[in-house]
Amino acid sequence: MNYRIDNLQYCKWSREIFEINNKAGLNAVHVTLVYHEDYDELQQRIKEWNKHFEENKDLIFLGNNYNDITKAKEENKTAIFFGFQNCSPIEDDISLIEKVHSQGCRFMQLTYNNQSLLATGCYEKNDSGVTNFGKEAIKEMNRVGIVVDMSHSAEKSTLDAIEISQKPIAITHANPTFWFEAKRNKSTELLKVLSDSGGMLGLSLYAHHLKDGTNCKIESFCEMVARTVEIMGINNVGIGSDLCLNQPDSVVEWMRNGTWSKSKNFGEGSKDKPGFPKQPDWFLDARGFNNINSELKNKGFNEEEINKILGNNWFNFYKGIN
Repeated sequence: MNYRIDNLQYCKWSREIFEINNKAGLNAVHVTLVYHEDYDELQQRIKEWNKHFEENKDLIFLGNNYNDITKAKEENKTAIFFGFQNCSPIEDDISLIEKVHSQGCRFMQLTYNNQSLLATGCYEKNDSGVTNFGKEAIKEMNRVGIVVDMSHSAEKSTLDAIEISQKPIAITHANPTFWFEAKRNKSTELLKVLSDSGGMLGLSLYAHHLKDGTNCKIESFCEMVARTVEIMGINNVGIGSDLCLNQPDSVVEWMRNGTWSKSKNFGEGSKDKPGFPKQPDWFLDARGFNNINSELKNKGFNEEEINKILGNNWFNFYKGIN
């Protein structure tokens, strides 16, 4: 059985988006539940999703493990897996890791761009690595079944996390720096260590992290996929599109600045790239998976390899999540 999985979206959720993902054949989507919210604010996000599940139960349901991805495919639905792009919901209380897992969390970034209580983000000048709290948090995440996600983390912190974690970690949405230099894209050395440890990389379609941005050509993107597979192996690469469909520009300012800064010019490309960038015309939404499928075929990938990249690798990774 072959699967289609997008392992990161943060859209302005609506039935329209759920229908698009269904038409794209997505059997699972890892959705961002929080960026800077604390535990109490997380509860509001969960209530919002419970309403989505009730009103769109013909299209989506909450996923808990890999069996739900198979169920979604059989029922022509999309399993939704919760994730955090920051560790803010656990505050400074390690007991909350088990609590948020019981509420559906399956992925958690140790940091979002900046220094957190757990690790260093990719926008900090000095990368001190995973902290003492971070080491304990990783152990607890391993125990309960939450994947360590280092998409927005700095290099040493990411390497630390790979070494500390007893289970493979994920970089759910980022691209390699050999193709395009961006602060949260990842070095070739790091990608080799990630793949050697059994970890996964989800390649991003967010225009600020694409070569030539919105004007990125699908041929260039798929050449990057091919080179990344050469570095990491065919079993460790997937898609984490980082789609943010229908979000107002005020949301990206909040994503960059959080609640700790009053600046309007902080974060990735803020001064020269305000607001959300337009998607490339070959990936306006998740239906662009079909375009990637076709171009990967043109690049010489066979059907089995393409299916691995577009979903089966993530499915196999989900098998390791308790």
